[in-house]
Amino acid sequence: MHEHKIIQTDQAPAAIGPYSQAVKFGSMVFVSGQLPVDPASGNIANTIQAQTHQSLKNVEAILKQAGCSLKNVVKTTVFIKNMDQFSELNEVYSQYFRESPPARACVEVARLPKDVLVEIEAVAFIPPEHPSRG
Repeated sequence: MHEHKIIQTDQAPAAIGPYSQAVKFGSMVFVSGQLPVDPASGNIANTIQAQTHQSLKNVEAILKQAGCSLKNVVKTTVFIKNMDQFSELNEVYSQYFRESPPARACVEVARLPKDVLVEIEAVAFIPPEHPSRG
């Protein structure tokens, strides 16, 4: 029987509601939607490119805490405020997932917390050889 474990790091923004940054269940890691908030300063950049970078850096920091990395991501969901910025988002996103990009959904939404332009969630696995697996 697998137990779930809460994953938390100060290298990504703290949860702003009743949820965890991520939950590990068995060898899977479920990362909550990450806003483009710089965890050190609390600042939010203005452009979709900079916000995409920060959201993915936050996902990456949480995955590291869980014992895996972006290369272990199997699925992402991207929430974007304006689909007209899809190509700019993809330009940055592709830099993080160069080889074997994960499955993905991208959805335009009316509004996101803190009025950001993008939010990204991810599902990943912990590699079999990693000590934090299981």
